[in-house]
Amino acid sequence: MIKLTVRKERLGPVLGRHPWLFSGALKSIPNGLIAGEPVELYNENNQYLAGGYFSSYSQIAVRLWSFQEGEIIDDNFFIRRVERAHALRQKYLASSGTNAYRLINGESDLLPGLIVDKYNDYLSLQFHTKGMELYKTRILSALQQVIKPKGIYERSENLARRQDGLESYSALLSGEVPERVEIEENNLKFLVDIKEGQKTGFFLDQRDKRKSLQTYCRDAEVLNCFSYSGGFSVYALAAGAKRVVSVDVSASAMDLAKENIKLNGFSLERCEFIVEDVKKYLPSQAPNSFDVIILDPPAFIKDRHKKIPGVSGYKRINELALPILREQGILVSCSCSYHLSLEEFRRLLTETFGRNKVTAQLLESQTHNLDHPILCAHEEGSYLKTLFFRILK
Repeated sequence: MIKLTVRKERLGPVLGRHPWLFSGALKSIPNGLIAGEPVELYNENNQYLAGGYFSSYSQIAVRLWSFQEGEIIDDNFFIRRVERAHALRQKYLASSGTNAYRLINGESDLLPGLIVDKYNDYLSLQFHTKGMELYKTRILSALQQVIKPKGIYERSENLARRQDGLESYSALLSGEVPERVEIEENNLKFLVDIKEGQKTGFFLDQRDKRKSLQTYCRDAEVLNCFSYSGGFSVYALAAGAKRVVSVDVSASAMDLAKENIKLNGFSLERCEFIVEDVKKYLPSQAPNSFDVIILDPPAFIKDRHKKIPGVSGYKRINELALPILREQGILVSCSCSYHLSLEEFRRLLTETFGRNKVTAQLLESQTHNLDHPILCAHEEGSYLKTLFFRILK
């Protein structure tokens, strides 16, 4: 195994168990290393620190996945990682009426660069890094041995992959995967398009927030913006909303939302489905039209260089929502932009509320679900922010 020495003045992140080590923290890097090659880190006194795989000669040099000296990277290594990740989800979600969850959350499950989502009896996965892709065969074997899925589908199409020099890739890897997979979430049912849907098929990270929304929806008129396949809409109907409007620019997503509403036995007469850009729809509505508005847009900040226009985007959609929200109405505002912290998101919303002369009470502040754990040292893994406000005009 390749041994690399960490500079004494750069030991802090490794000792704190941050999963990334940058190239400048190493005394030297041998020529000819390939992405994925196992390496071990030592201090200048030749004491073991951690193990990982070589990532690149620039930026992140090593991605850490072990703190046990001498741990061998073989089939059993990946089996142990999958078993440990599965144990967390099984222990706390098995009795919740939920059979869909994130099974492997990259760095935070000590498999950096790998995402695996479980949809009932099927798995959807993403390889984000060239290094982790080197172990695809072993990872598939471990998943088949531990989880025993009926099918595994790869959806490696994200920005991080392109930044690592990899092309997008989507294909069936094992077994069979149907066009629609039926899942259960908090005893509600959804159809998931693993092959063509957004991300890996469904926004599993909003499960707890969808459940929390139900507190505010009885007898309410609810607007679900960026509704995708209707997750928040179904929960609102289940909580007794008298009217739910779903808005999304994708016609196929809207069709799937209709199917999900019917799947749960709710009448479409209580629903409206609008295929339109949210930024055009909001200003077209009459003042004081809704009791509850959900704003769950895609990430407006794709990288740190686009932060200023992204912040403006978040301010704009929230500003457009305020006039059509009734007095004491509930605004659920979300951001999944990694480059925007929770504090920054709250601050930009505070500025928006003040500029529009409304008072906002923060009722709930939520981040990730338990199946999206984040290593304490890995602040970069904290991307999701969902804030529930009561708006006083």
